[in-house]
Amino acid sequence: MFVGTEFGIFFTNDGGQKWIQLKGGLPIIAVRDLEIQRRENDLVLATFGRGFYILEDYTVLRQAKKETMEKSAAVFPVKDALMYVQANTLGVRGKGFLGESFFTTPNPKPGAVFTYYLKEDIKTIKEKRQTAEAEKIKKGEAVAYPSIDSIRLEDQQPAPHLMFTVTDEQGNVVRRIKAPAKKGLKSISWDFRTAGFGPIDLTPFDESFVFSSPDVGYMALPGNYKVSLSKFEDGAYTELVPAQTFKTVSLNNSTLPATDKKALDDFSKKVGELSRVATAANQYYGEMINKLKFIKQAVIETPKLPLDVSKTITDLEKRLTDISKQLNGDVTLARREFEILPSINNRINYIIGSLWSTTAAPTQTQIDAYTIASKLFAPAYTSLKAVGEEIKKLEDLLEKSGAPYTPGRLPEWKAN
Repeated sequence: MFVGTEFGIFFTNDGGQKWIQLKGGLPIIAVRDLEIQRRENDLVLATFGRGFYILEDYTVLRQAKKETMEKSAAVFPVKDALMYVQANTLGVRGKGFLGESFFTTPNPKPGAVFTYYLKEDIKTIKEKRQTAEAEKIKKGEAVAYPSIDSIRLEDQQPAPHLMFTVTDEQGNVVRRIKAPAKKGLKSISWDFRTAGFGPIDLTPFDESFVFSSPDVGYMALPGNYKVSLSKFEDGAYTELVPAQTFKTVSLNNSTLPATDKKALDDFSKKVGELSRVATAANQYYGEMINKLKFIKQAVIETPKLPLDVSKTITDLEKRLTDISKQLNGDVTLARREFEILPSINNRINYIIGSLWSTTAAPTQTQIDAYTIASKLFAPAYTSLKAVGEEIKKLEDLLEKSGAPYTPGRLPEWKAN
């Protein structure tokens, strides 16, 4: 049962013996009307002066019994999830270019929704100490200053978090999803995709860049999956809730759905692996260029190093430039608005951009793009590895000559 009041919305699942307030972002406001969408089990609220609010799939509230809420953690039964690719009806994310006064509101993102409960925050050593100190202060007791060893432990302790692990029917891990280790009844969703294949990037994605998108993987196959919940505390993962089964179902409302989904999955895996190595090679190329920039200066700063080493550096830079042309295209021509042949990464990005945003089967053009990119990448990869080995030899020579530090090179030390 739900009841709207002057101070928010409340529910009971025990016939009215206990009423619990629903928050989740709802302001303290008068709720004037309620409606239930019975097919999806959504609760719709109309408030005084603040608009409409929707609680999606409230069936989890039926499971919020006393015995469940007394557990340290719980993952509630997962509703069958409809798989589809969300459209950008305005061309790009959000309002497109229709102006700020154009009213929009975000739709729920497609995904399997995991609703979970955590009884208490997973606190750090510091938070536990501060809680204990606060209790002592309330009682009027003296608070002792912590020892330096305990403060050091607080500084070195990694922050705790929750980890959801999605596995397929064969037990293969498909995706890991991180969540805050904060108490309460919350939800998180899996977007049906594998993790991205690009280099690890710790910079948060900026949603304001409407012409770019975060690195994502390809869509998994519809079928049966499992999800488990673990906690990360003191540097180790411990399972909180064992794996439970849920189902993903293809919506099948596309014009050209893939009839052989296994073939689509196999092709996506091949593209993903090529993307993983090719983007890593591009990142490695950048690191080698950066190393040579510092090594060139080290030649000047190291009297024992012969100046003819500069010729070796120049040759390595030329080889790296040729490799970059294969990976990313002829920049010299492109800057002057000449047409250039697609590079290896151009071909890979074309496949990912066009195939992973649909549920269609790969086209012959996409298959050909993979074949060409894979063939071209093999010699470029071999050449890049060879340059890396040559730079390592150059770094060894710098060390023998007593050169100052350059990135990626730890000088040797022998105590006298």
